[in-house]
Amino acid sequence: MSASGRSDTADDLLAALLDGMDAALCAFDSDGVITHWNREAERILGWTADEAVGRRGFAGWAARAADADDVQERLMSARHVPGRQVHEFALLTKDGGRILVRTQSAGVPGADGKPAGVYCAFSEVHAQIDLERSIALSEALMDDASWGVVLVDVDLRPAVVNTHAARAFGAGRTALLGRPLGDLLVQGVEELEGALQHVLAEGAPPAPLELWVSVKTPEGVRRRCWRCGFLRLASPLAEEPVPLGVGWLFQDVTEARQAELDTGQLRFRAHQLHRAGRAAAECEDPAEAAAVRLDFALAGFAEHALVDVLDADGPERRRLVRSGASPSGLALLLPGPGAIPVRYEAAHPAFQALDRIGPVRASAPAPGTVADPDANWARTRRWPAGATHALCTVLRSRGRTLGTLTFLRGPSRPAFDRTDALYAEEVAARVAADLDLAAGHRTG
Repeated sequence: MSASGRSDTADDLLAALLDGMDAALCAFDSDGVITHWNREAERILGWTADEAVGRRGFAGWAARAADADDVQERLMSARHVPGRQVHEFALLTKDGGRILVRTQSAGVPGADGKPAGVYCAFSEVHAQIDLERSIALSEALMDDASWGVVLVDVDLRPAVVNTHAARAFGAGRTALLGRPLGDLLVQGVEELEGALQHVLAEGAPPAPLELWVSVKTPEGVRRRCWRCGFLRLASPLAEEPVPLGVGWLFQDVTEARQAELDTGQLRFRAHQLHRAGRAAAECEDPAEAAAVRLDFALAGFAEHALVDVLDADGPERRRLVRSGASPSGLALLLPGPGAIPVRYEAAHPAFQALDRIGPVRASAPAPGTVADPDANWARTRRWPAGATHALCTVLRSRGRTLGTLTFLRGPSRPAFDRTDALYAEEVAARVAADLDLAAGHRTG
């Protein structure tokens, strides 16, 4: 290929590159004559390359006469200043309108190192401001937002994490990147991944979602409620939308939701106590009334309730005799003389409750621990199989301890907490009054 052929090919390639760029570009030689003008410049101002190339500066066509000299001087000054120069000018469009543009200009050195011209990239100011706002918004979300923000890739792994989200996970921002969500959450990961996959496939849900999760932190596992919003991220540079991942925004609403749950729980338990009182009032036998109260108390609270009364006729050492279990549908039985006591060990939670005259909570060791060498935790304590959480409280009436009341939960329920203990004491006080009345009837 001849030198002229290679030169033509290079010029064609340069023209194609310039026309394919998203930014408006023009170039001036050392005398200020326009040598290049791309399609984006034509789109913004309306002047074609044939109309622009060869003109000296913008005077008489793309700038007002009063502004043309200042514009030209400031643009061409970039030949003698290192780096880029940023200016804002009001230019004229082909149809006579005015448009404010922001320019970035820089000198172009020749083969001898001397200034050979200037290139200038420009865009409409409002478009530039929109871009800057988008960048500023992204940086603010990643640093200062009061919501947690996580950008999740198509493999459902965090790619970007902001400061608030890192605090919610109890780890550093970089420590979370690229890790499976299952490494960060103990519970709730299936629901979260399901939501993310739905967003990738179908788009964002119409309203925020609330998810309960258990988060692994250096201080232990914390159960939290997060109000989540999702956005599908697609590449703006692809011809067809290509998913880049999901923008996941969340806010911790645990305290508000827990308060609502606690209020609802208190309302339900008060309603149960009221219903139990009305049902017990219809029982002729006080022991039957006690059994009715226990059946009402179990609803939404526990799977089993055990009543053990003190054997008053036994030896000096305390002994507990099984009076009844619920749910049974049968009245509690007051044991008579010579009844066989329950074989509780000395350190049994029921005896601990008697010593404290207050509630005692106990739970089976977590699987895989060596805290209890006997795997059958419930059996060794003479409780029904499958029990993993226990709450023992005392039965007291007229200043006397009558025995113990034990509530038991299975593995599907959480351990008993302080509010559960308060409720159990309220139930125990009413059951104790019934049993005390039943004992009086029997001796009478």
